[in-house]
Amino acid sequence: QVRLVESGGGLVQAGGSLRLSCATSGRTSSSYVVAWFRQAPGKEREFVAAITWSGGSTVYADSVKDRFTIFRDNAKNTVSLQMNSLKPEDTAVYYCAAEFVSGLPRLPNWYGYWGQGTQVTVSS
Repeated sequence: QVRLVESGGGLVQAGGSLRLSCATSGRTSSSYVVAWFRQAPGKEREFVAAITWSGGSTVYADSVKDRFTIFRDNAKNTVSLQMNSLKPEDTAVYYCAAEFVSGLPRLPNWYGYWGQGTQVTVSS
């Protein structure tokens, strides 16, 4: 069983930074992938970034590339999302997701484990 707990959301002004963390407990393996998704009111859940647990390969949505960085700390069993140069359109509930899968899927239905979400609000 895998359990994911997000932390680090909050309110920030445009241009500011936030770091989200996802604490993962339970089993991991070489095929373990952790991703971040986000969902704004009235919109579908959107892929943000993903990372492999073993090799640290990453992939980003075009909308956050060069502003967000996903990284892992295997010793602490956490995956973090450093968000810089935040924009009002980044406002959403951010979810951590995980699955045992090859590659770096971008569709939410590939992921079977989800955290409860953390709110990020960027004011203009």
